Amino acid sequence: MATLFEDFEGRIPQVNKALKEYGFAEGEAGLQAARDLCKSKGFDPYEICQSTQQICFEDAKWAYVLGSAIALKKGEKAGSMTGSEAAAAIGEGLQAFCLPGSVADDRKVGLGHGNLGARLLSEETQCFAFLAGHESFAAAEGAIKIAANANKVRKNKLRVILNGLGKDAAQIISRINGFTYVQTKFDYFNGNGTDKALTVVKEVPYGSNPDRLIVKCYGADDVREGVAIMWHENVDVSITGNSTNPTRFQHPVAGTYKKERLLAGKNYFSVASGGGTGRTLHPDNMAAGPASYGFTDTLGRMHSDAQFAGSSSVPAHVEMMGFMGMGNNPMVGCTVACAVAVAETFKK
Repeated sequence: MATLFEDFEGRIPQVNKALKEYGFAEGEAGLQAARDLCKSKGFDPYEICQSTQQICFEDAKWAYVLGSAIALKKGEKAGSMTGSEAAAAIGEGLQAFCLPGSVADDRKVGLGHGNLGARLLSEETQCFAFLAGHESFAAAEGAIKIAANANKVRKNKLRVILNGLGKDAAQIISRINGFTYVQTKFDYFNGNGTDKALTVVKEVPYGSNPDRLIVKCYGADDVREGVAIMWHENVDVSITGNSTNPTRFQHPVAGTYKKERLLAGKNYFSVASGGGTGRTLHPDNMAAGPASYGFTDTLGRMHSDAQFAGSSSVPAHVEMMGFMGMGNNPMVGCTVACAVAVAETFKK
C-alpha cells in the first residue's frame, strides 16, 4: 500500500480527509474506488495524466483521480457540472496531495491549479499564453491538451499561444509538435509599447492535426517584441516559466505587459509557474532553506496574480516543493483535460 505513490505516508492523512468527505473509503481502496467511478463514466484521469506528461510521478496520476472523482460527486449532487466548475473541484483533490507545511501547501497550489483551469474554461478568457513557452517541451505538452479539450465545453474558442525567446526555437517546437509557427518582425524605431510596431511576416502550419495547428508559436528577439506579441494576440491569461532566460524575457514581458494592460483599463491575469525553495539564479540555494524563495521566484512575485511552486517542466522539482511530481505547464493541460471529461459526462 505504501508504494501506491510517492511519500504515501506523508500525504495519505490529507487524502483520506478528502476521500471521506466525498463518500469514499480511506486509503488505497478509496482511491481505487474513485478511479473506478471515473472509468465507469468513460474516462480515466490516471491515463489522461500519464499521456499529458509521460515522465510524471505516480502521485500526480492519483491526485487527478481524486480530483476528478470529487468533481463527479459534486456534479451528481448539483445535477450538473460545467467545465469551469469541474476544474475548480479538481483543485480540491490536487490540494489534498500537498504535504503539510510545504511551500506548495502554504501557497495552496492545488486550489490554484484548479482555479486556473476554471479560468481557462470560462468564456471570459479569450487567449491563454505559455510565456517563454518553447524553452522546454512542457509548455507544448500543456498546450496540446488545452487545445484538444478546452473548446469542447466552450461556446467561444479559446486561443492558445506560446510566446518565447528566439525565432528558431519557436519554429523548431512548431515543427516537432505540429503547431503553427508565426514569424514576426518588430519595428524598434517606431515601437510604442503595443502591437502597432509588430508585423506578421508569415505563418507556417506544420502537420495536419487541427487540434494542434490552432496553437500558435511565436519567437521574439527581446522583451519589447514579446510584449508586442502579447498585445497582438490580446492575451488575458498567461503562465510564465522559469527556464534559462527568466531574467531577460518572460518575467519582464509579463510585468511590462501587465502594467500596460492596467493603464489601458484591460484585464490580465498573470500566473508564475515556478520558483520556491532554492530555485535557480540564487546563491542561497541550500543554505537559506525555506527562507529563500530564489531569484526567479522573486521575479514572479513582481507581476503574478497567482504564484505556483516548482518547475514549469521538471516533475522532481515540483515534488520538492511539497506538491506532486508533474511540471506546472503540463499540469495546466491535464487539469483542463480532466475537467472537460467530467463536464462531458453530464451532457449525456
